[in-house]
Amino acid sequence: MTTKRSEGETPGPPESEAEGEAPKEPTSENLAEEVAEALEDVGGFSLRVTLGSLAGLVAYFGEVVALLLQSVRALFTRGLHGGDLLRQMSVIGAESVPISLLTVGFTGAILALYTADTLRQYGAADLVGGVVALSIVRESGPILVAVSIAARAGSAMTAEIASMKVSEQIDALRTMALSPVEYLVVPRLVASLVMLPVVCVCADIAGVWGGYVVAAGFDIPATTYLSSIRLLMEPDGRDITQGLLKTVVFGGIIALVGCREGLETSGGATGVGRSTTRSVVIAIVLIFIANFFLSFLMKNANLF
Repeated sequence: MTTKRSEGETPGPPESEAEGEAPKEPTSENLAEEVAEALEDVGGFSLRVTLGSLAGLVAYFGEVVALLLQSVRALFTRGLHGGDLLRQMSVIGAESVPISLLTVGFTGAILALYTADTLRQYGAADLVGGVVALSIVRESGPILVAVSIAARAGSAMTAEIASMKVSEQIDALRTMALSPVEYLVVPRLVASLVMLPVVCVCADIAGVWGGYVVAAGFDIPATTYLSSIRLLMEPDGRDITQGLLKTVVFGGIIALVGCREGLETSGGATGVGRSTTRSVVIAIVLIFIANFFLSFLMKNANLF
C-alpha cells in the first residue's frame, strides 16, 4: 500500500541510490567495444569512398578510351573536314604560341639564374647551357606547353561543345545524320596531336634563349653556352624526340578530356561552367600522371 507524498516534500533519490548502490561506470571492455565499433564504421566508410573513387576512375578512363576508338574509326572511315581541322589547328597551335613562348622562356631564364650561380661556386659554370637545355626539352617544355594549352584551348573546346549540348545543337546534328564524334571530336583530336609538338619546338627554343640571356649576365659567352648544350645532349637528338613524343600524348589527353566533358554537359549555363572547370583540372592532373609513366618508360625501358 502506497502513501501519498505530503506537500512540500522533495522527491528522494532512486531506490538503487537510496540503498547505497553507485551508478555503473564504463568498464575497459565496454570502452574497447565502442572504440572497435567506431573504427569499424570509419573503416567501412573509407572503404566505400575508396572503392567508389576507383570505380569512377575506371569508368572515366573507359569512356575516354571509347571516345578515342570512336574517333579513330571515324577518322579512317569518314576522313577529315579540312576547314574544321585548319580552324582547330589555328586555335590550338597558332593562338597558343605567345603564351607558351612566354611561359617556357621565363622558365629557362629562372633555371639559368639558379644553375649559373650554383655551378659557378663549384667551377662548373660552363655547363649552364647544357643543364638548361636538358631541363627544357625533356621536362619543362612539354609540361608547360601542355598545361598552357589545356588551360587555354582545352577549356575553349569544352565550353564550345558544352554550349552546343545544352542548346540541343548536338541533337540537331544527330537528326541530320551527322556524328558528333566525326564532326566535333576528330578535328580537335587531330589538331591537338599535330600542333602540340610544333608549339613545343618553338617553346623549347624560347626556353634555351631565355636561359642564355640570363647566363650572359654571369659572363658566360655564347660559344661556351652552345658548346655545353652539344656536350650534354644526345647527339642523335633523342632528348628532343622524347619531349616531342610526350606532347603527342598530352595533346590526345587534352582533346579527349575536353570533348568528353563537353559532350556530357547538362544543366544549362551552370553546367557549361562546371564542365569547363572539370576539363581543365582533369586534363592537367592526367598530364602530370602520364608524364611520370612516360619518363619512367623512356628512362628504364629505353623505348625511344
